[in-house]
Amino acid sequence: MHLTITQDSDPQIIRVDEGRIDSAVAIQFKDAVRSRVSPGASRVVLDLGEVDFIDSSGLGAIVAAMKALSKDQRLDLAALNPMVDKVFRLTRMDTIFVIHESVDAAKSDGNR
Repeated sequence: MHLTITQDSDPQIIRVDEGRIDSAVAIQFKDAVRSRVSPGASRVVLDLGEVDFIDSSGLGAIVAAMKALSKDQRLDLAALNPMVDKVFRLTRMDTIFVIHESVDAAKSDGNR
């Protein structure tokens, strides 16, 4: 699972450099995100712009990564492709996460 930290300060931006988050990579994804989150970041933005497909295992891995954060941290999502966005909305996960149109929007919107 390849992740890139594109911004290490608040918010910390973690870009997922994979086309899929599915059952084949869900555990690896969850562990990779957990290990890359900066303990000093109050907000972490997961940039999903490269992700074209996500299944229930991928959704579960994102939820598990969120739950692994400290109580003072928050996980937001950004740049969802239309199919990935549809999965989040159909499963009502859009009520759990703050979803930003772009990474730039997530950077400028720290108050939500």
